[in-house]
Amino acid sequence: MIKLLDTGAFLVGGREVIPNTPQGLQQLGQRFPNGTPTAEQAREGTMAYSILKEHNVSGNMEQLQIKFDAMASHDITYVGIVQTARASGLEKFPLPYVLTNCHNSLCAVGGTINEDDHLFGLSAAQRYGGIYVPAHQAVIHQYMREMMSGCGKMILGSDSHTRYGALGTMAIGEGGPELVKQLLNKTYDIPRPQVVGVYLTGKPRPGVGPQDVALFIIGAVFKNGYVKNKVMEFVGDGIANLNVEYRNGIDVMTTETTCLSSIWCTDGQVKDYLALHGRPEAYRPLAPQEVAYYDGMILVDLATIEPMIALPFHPSNTYSIRALNENLEDILHQVEVEGAKQLDNPNITFTLTDKIVNGKLRVDQGVIAGCAGGTYDNLVDAADILRGRSLGCEAFSMSIYPSSQPVFLSLVKNGAIADFMTAGATVRTAFCGPCFGAGDVPANNCLSIRHSTRNFPNREGSKPVNGQIASVALMDARSIAATAVNGGYLTPATDLDVTYTKPPYTFDGTVYRNRVYNGWRAPHQEQPLRLGPNIADWPAMPALTDHLLLQVASVIHDPVTTTDELIPSGETSSYRSNPLKLAEFALSRKDPAYVGRAKEIQTVEQAREAGEDVSNHPLVAQAMEQVRALIPGEGGSIGIGSTIFAVKPGDGSAREQAASCQKVLGGWANLANEYATKRYRSNLINWGMLPFLTSETDFARDQFLFVPHVRQAVQEKWQEIPAYLLDGQQARSLTLTLGDLTDDEREIILQGCLINYYRSQDK
Repeated sequence: MIKLLDTGAFLVGGREVIPNTPQGLQQLGQRFPNGTPTAEQAREGTMAYSILKEHNVSGNMEQLQIKFDAMASHDITYVGIVQTARASGLEKFPLPYVLTNCHNSLCAVGGTINEDDHLFGLSAAQRYGGIYVPAHQAVIHQYMREMMSGCGKMILGSDSHTRYGALGTMAIGEGGPELVKQLLNKTYDIPRPQVVGVYLTGKPRPGVGPQDVALFIIGAVFKNGYVKNKVMEFVGDGIANLNVEYRNGIDVMTTETTCLSSIWCTDGQVKDYLALHGRPEAYRPLAPQEVAYYDGMILVDLATIEPMIALPFHPSNTYSIRALNENLEDILHQVEVEGAKQLDNPNITFTLTDKIVNGKLRVDQGVIAGCAGGTYDNLVDAADILRGRSLGCEAFSMSIYPSSQPVFLSLVKNGAIADFMTAGATVRTAFCGPCFGAGDVPANNCLSIRHSTRNFPNREGSKPVNGQIASVALMDARSIAATAVNGGYLTPATDLDVTYTKPPYTFDGTVYRNRVYNGWRAPHQEQPLRLGPNIADWPAMPALTDHLLLQVASVIHDPVTTTDELIPSGETSSYRSNPLKLAEFALSRKDPAYVGRAKEIQTVEQAREAGEDVSNHPLVAQAMEQVRALIPGEGGSIGIGSTIFAVKPGDGSAREQAASCQKVLGGWANLANEYATKRYRSNLINWGMLPFLTSETDFARDQFLFVPHVRQAVQEKWQEIPAYLLDGQQARSLTLTLGDLTDDEREIILQGCLINYYRSQDK
C-alpha cells in the first residue's frame, strides 16, 4: 500500500501523521491546547531544515547559500571539473574532494584515454590536496558511504545518484560547475526546498529487497512530480525493520523520483555501521522535532510490497512481477507501443512479446551491480538463492559486481563468491559500467534484468541509429537470482523457499589504507598535472550578445528527454576530457544530424566573432532581412548560433556534458516547456546557456528564433521576453521566460559561462 496525501501534513512525536486539513488542524489543536503550531513554524522541525540551516551561510533561510562538508566525482567528470576550476584560479582543494575511478575502468575505447585520465586524477589529488580512489577499488557512492558519510553532513557529487541520506547525510548530485564553485570557495545557491515526508511502516516480506521498495515508490511519484526538486525525509517505525544496507538501496534510487536530496532518521544500526567502518565520531541521532511539517506525505506499508519490475524505458514504468506474469501479452504489447514512440526510429523493431516462451517471460541476462545492486546485503541474499543451484548452459548469463573491494573481500571470506562462481555467475570488480552501457552489454534484441539504477534507452549499450536495440528491466537482486535458477524465466524471489543466512559483514579497511591516496590538507603544489594527449582545455566562449538569432537545430517531442539522449553514455564517455571530440556525439542516438546542423550555423558565428559582416551569409541572409524589419535602426551585436527544443529535457545523469556539448557546438539556449531536473537547468546556466521556457511546442528544425534585446532582458530581470519565430517570409511572435535566476546566475549567462565569470572577477 502506498498513499500520497493531497495536502501537507504534520508529524507529531515522530509517529502520528496529521493531514493539513480543517479536520486535521482541529485534531492538532486538541493535541496542543496551549497553542497550535503553524505550518511555517513546524517546517523548522524537519531534519532537512536543521541540516540546511547548519550549512547555510546566507543568513536567509529562504534563499540558501550552501557550503558542503565534502565532494565526490568519478572519472567521467573529474577531469572537466578540475580543468574548469584550474582555468578559474584554483590553488588547492578547500574541502575533502574524493576522485574515484569506477565508470570507465573496463572501457578501452580511445586507446590510452581512460588510464591517462586516471593519472591526471592522481596528479590532481597530489597537487591540490585530494583523495584518489584507484580503479576497481570502489564505486563512487559505496566509498562515500563507507568512508565519508556522517550524520548531519552535506556532500555534493557530480553524479546524479549522490545519495547518502540513510546514513544521516544530505547529499546532492549536480553538474560539474556546481562543484567548481565549491572548489573556488563559492556557494551552492537555491531557494529553500520543500520537504516531503516518507512514512515507512511494517516489515518487508522475505525475498522483497530494497529495489522493490524503491521501484514501488518511484512508480507512484515520478510521473506526477510529487517530489520534484524537493527533499525526501524518511521517517516512521518501519525504518527500524530495515538494516542499513537495505536503507542505502532504497535511498540511492530516490534520484529517479527527481527529488533534490534525501535524509533518514538515524538509530543504533547507523551508529554500528559507522563504527564498523572506523568512524564512530560520525554518528549522531537524527529525528524530526516533536512537531514537524511536511509539504507532502508518502505513506508506505512495507509489508504490502511485492517483488517489482521496471520495464523499458524508465524506472517509473513499474509493475509487480506477479501482475506482469498474469498479464504478459497485454503489458508487454503496451510497453512495445510506448517504447516505439520513444525510440522514434523506423530502422528498429522493438519487441518484448517475442520473449514469451510457453506462457512465461524468458530473459537473456541478469546483472547485479553498482551503488544500488552491489551492496553486501543484496549479494549475500542472492548467494543464498544460488547456492547449490545452476544457471544452466543456455543463453542466460549472470554477472556480479561487488560495490567495493572491502565488500568483495568479505564475500570471499564467507564463501558467497564461491557460491556465485559454482552456480555459473561471473564475478567482476567494482565498476559502474553496467548501469550506463560500458559493461555486460546485452546482444541485439535481448532483455537484461538488472539491479542497477536506470533503464533508459541507450544506457545498455545498443545504438538505435545503427539498428541495434537491447532492453533493460530493473529488478531486485533477489528476484534476479530467483530468475537465474529458474532457467531465465521471470520469477519473484518470494516464490522460492529460501533460508536467508545473513552472515555478518566484516569491513577490512586495510584495502583502502594500502591503495587510496589521501592528500587532504597536504597539497603538493609543485606536483605537475599529468595531461594525456586527449585532455584538452575548454574553447573560448563569447559573452552574451545584445540580440540572438538561433537556428532550431533539433526538435524533440518526447514527454521526457534524458541526458543520455542529449549526450550518450557508454563508449562516448572515453572522450569526456576533450570537449571538442565529445561534442561530436551530442544527440547522436536521438538526432544524428544535429551535430552537422549546429556546426554549420556555428561557422557563421565564428566569422562574426572574427569581425566579418555576416548579414548576407547564405545561411542567415533571409533571416537577417527579417531581423532588420523587426528592429529597424537598432544597433548592437547579434549573436548567431543554435538551440534545441525539448518538451521536458534533463532527466537522469548529472553529467554537465549534456549542456556543455551544445555550448561547444555554438548553442546559446534551450527551449522547453519544463526542465526535468534542477541539475540540468543549472548545467545550462553554468555554461552560459539561456534556459528558456515556453508554453508552445510548434517548432520545426531549421526555423530561426530571434530574441531581440536578450542581454538587456537578462540584466533588467524581465519577467517576459518577446521573441519571434522566423519561417520564410513570416515572423510569428511568442513569449519566453527564464524562471527564477539568482544575480550570480544572470552574471554567468551574461559573461558567457562560469569560467568567464570567475576570470572577470580576477581582473
